[in-house]
Amino acid sequence: MSTVARTAADGRDDYGEWHVYEPHKVGLPPLRPYFRALSQRRQFIWELARTSLRAQHFNTTLGQLWLILNPVMLGIVYFTLVFIIRGGGRGPIFLAHLMLCLFTFRLVSSSVSSGARSVVGGGRLLLNTAFPRLLLPLEAVLESVLRFLPTVIVFAVVAAIVGLPVGPQLLWVVPILVLMIVFGAGAAMFAGTAQVYFRDLTNFLPYFTRIWLYTSPILFYISDIPDRLRPILAANPLYPMLGALNDVVIDGQSPPATYMLGALAWALATILVGAVFFISREREFAIRL
Repeated sequence: MSTVARTAADGRDDYGEWHVYEPHKVGLPPLRPYFRALSQRRQFIWELARTSLRAQHFNTTLGQLWLILNPVMLGIVYFTLVFIIRGGGRGPIFLAHLMLCLFTFRLVSSSVSSGARSVVGGGRLLLNTAFPRLLLPLEAVLESVLRFLPTVIVFAVVAAIVGLPVGPQLLWVVPILVLMIVFGAGAAMFAGTAQVYFRDLTNFLPYFTRIWLYTSPILFYISDIPDRLRPILAANPLYPMLGALNDVVIDGQSPPATYMLGALAWALATILVGAVFFISREREFAIRL
């Protein structure tokens, strides 16, 4: 902030001041105090996520029912389309694969889309309260996780009906989901920062998400991908994550090391780049909103 003296037109004494607010120089604050302050607001992040869900009526019976029915109906629609296009040949196992990958894809994609709106949507909070701004995209990710949890129960019922294998390999589900959440958090931080500078980003995201869905191994198995297209689709960050999840839950086997290493690399790189980009720019947010 700079102060500029203002003088009367007739040259008399100064009668006031203008306060000119300018963006701070881009840079990282001291990280240890920053993350300590962020950790001290864990309860606030939790309550903010719960409040957001209540505002969307997810604390009511119909709201919770729609939270489950929406992805289930979407999965059934996609299964019907694939069944018709392929002329049959896709049984209940593929339905389980489709729901598994669709539910987890929505976990990541909703984290990104909610994270993109988190900073711009928190305008008044940013202007009136001092806090680490990183909690805004983190709250968006937590909200997406809370939306995801009821679908786990739905998929457990589907898995029991279909007869998917149950064994110690299912323990791999926890680290795979953690990597997907970490990746989604990093992407949410990046998208939330970019939205401050490019306000049309949220208009573009639905189209990007749809393309991302169709190029991820959701509507097809990885084994269905032709060899000439495999290197292109393998560049998708969700390729190793969904591939590992499908191997564990659908096929009942431990995931290949290449899938886990690829998922770990994508998750760590995305959270690092997203966090640095967000934190280094957050002092400009109040000026640009």
